[in-house]
Amino acid sequence: MIRRLWPWLRVLVAAGILALLAWRLGTDAFLDGLRALDVTTALAALGIGLATTVCSAWRWCVVARGLGLRLPLRAAVADYYRALLLNAVLPAGVLGDVHRAVSHGNRSGDLGGGVRAVVLERFAGQIALITVAAVVLLTGPALPFALAPGLVVAAVVAGLSLLVPAVRRAAVTFWRDARRGVLTRRALTPVAVSSVATVAGHLVLFLVAARVAGADVPVATLLPLLVLALLVMALPINVGGWGPREAFLAVAFAATGWDPAQGLATSVAYGVLAVIAALPGVFVLVSRSVERRQVAAERRHEPGEQVSALAS
Repeated sequence: MIRRLWPWLRVLVAAGILALLAWRLGTDAFLDGLRALDVTTALAALGIGLATTVCSAWRWCVVARGLGLRLPLRAAVADYYRALLLNAVLPAGVLGDVHRAVSHGNRSGDLGGGVRAVVLERFAGQIALITVAAVVLLTGPALPFALAPGLVVAAVVAGLSLLVPAVRRAAVTFWRDARRGVLTRRALTPVAVSSVATVAGHLVLFLVAARVAGADVPVATLLPLLVLALLVMALPINVGGWGPREAFLAVAFAATGWDPAQGLATSVAYGVLAVIAALPGVFVLVSRSVERRQVAAERRHEPGEQVSALAS
């Protein structure tokens, strides 16, 4: 029952968070994040999105090949753009990754391998994000004490999840695949480089969003909050990334002594820029749809052509 209701519950939770923020901070904070965007900012988002997508697709190729699956970089970039767009516009936030996993698995003749490759690729990205976050938090300014309880609770919940037998079994299987696909001399370096580059691209996009939203805060002070905001986006109660990210930045800005509405506007601007960065996925969806229609039309004509050939 919980499994069936969870997609709707996460939508309700994320919508409730956004509604609460609108009630406490007003809708102007949302509108400020939208009004700040212009053509130059959109082009910057497309450029940054291209760099991060190519790096992520390269990481996916390396992991897939480590598991014995063929994946050309060009196909990986196209599939990754499509996945990013679907993740951004569909409520679950992961359906794009599910689609590229199943699609690649079917093309490779190994559905399970395709799924494992995507899971490993995304996990490598999260490990890189956690590593960058640790470096930034340890070397940057101290975080406000008000944020500490929430971070401790998140770490405890993550640790307690390992007590669940199903989670432990999945972790063992995952570790076995990771040793083949990531933790090898051939794969580790390109996976690490591409992952760090991808995280850097997301942070640059977040900094652009903060500046266009009017957050006149030193980069050294702002960076730790943005890194944590990226980590918060991994919580499974968001809708296309929206919800916890906005709440965290509003609270973080308030705890640091800045205007919480400015933190909300920064998050809104980032969310819109992320969607803009994924817009090339529209062309992939359209082109793939045209290809499928052409294949279907050719298959409909094949029986008639075969009959004509036999008659001749």
